[in-house]
Amino acid sequence: YEGKLTKALAEPVEALLDSASEDTWPAIRKLLQRETKAAVSGLESAISTFELDEATEKELLLRLENHGRSVVESKAREEAARILIRMKDRFSTLFSRDADSMPRVWTGKEDIKAITKTARSASMKLLSTMAAIRLDEDGDNIDTTLSLALVDAARPGTTDRSIQSLDPLASSSWERVPEERTLISPVQCKSLWRQFKAETEYTVSQAIAAQEANKRNNNWLPPPWALAAMAVLGFNEFMTLLRNPFYLAVMFVVFLVGKAIWVQLDIANEFRNGFLPALLSLSTKFVPTIMNILKRLADEGAAPAAPERQRETE
Repeated sequence: YEGKLTKALAEPVEALLDSASEDTWPAIRKLLQRETKAAVSGLESAISTFELDEATEKELLLRLENHGRSVVESKAREEAARILIRMKDRFSTLFSRDADSMPRVWTGKEDIKAITKTARSASMKLLSTMAAIRLDEDGDNIDTTLSLALVDAARPGTTDRSIQSLDPLASSSWERVPEERTLISPVQCKSLWRQFKAETEYTVSQAIAAQEANKRNNNWLPPPWALAAMAVLGFNEFMTLLRNPFYLAVMFVVFLVGKAIWVQLDIANEFRNGFLPALLSLSTKFVPTIMNILKRLADEGAAPAAPERQRETE
């Protein structure tokens, strides 16, 4: 019955601790109560045929109940020893994937600051859940303490002197939490959080760099000062074009041909891979593209002549 109880508790408790929400420990208590009750009931029925005295029977049932609690506590200590890995995994999952669990593409429209805050808050919730064993319904303020010390104190607008002068994590024990139920002390939480931020900072910086690179690749216009300079310095040439319609017609034809070449070569997509690879790729496709455009123009120009020749033959 101890083996059955271990099997019924170990994996579900691990899954609940991995989810790490406000309902984690209440769900674990409910699971422990249900499985222990079933195991005790089965053991009580099994030993009823042995005609044991009442004290021995109670001792066996109590031993089974304590075994269930020890399984949960042992699993919680195992998960607490891997808390930093769990925190980084959760941060990576929430930061690098969207609400549909699809990989994020940093196009420049995403709010990296808000995404980072959400991912770190979820990691802090995991740290708060694993800080102590809560098999009894005694309340504690671990979540509030961690939020005050790790999130609120980091805000640039924080001016509360009590937050700045008093570090709530400068202690080796939690308030209203016995030492035997403590898995991660406040000082250890502070050290883990500092290491966690240092190891996830690279991921955030890479996302910012990818976002900036995407913005630069999608911005084909020159800077505003260059547009203003071209407008001022090219005013005389612009007026010359307006006075001579032939120039406008030539420019219009050049624009159409350039637009066709742009679309055929897909220049915008080519330069996303880098400047030098784009030049190499465009150099190999430029002449075939020009020949293809000229061939199309020739075919379209020759198409109306076919009906004329047919009518002349008739």
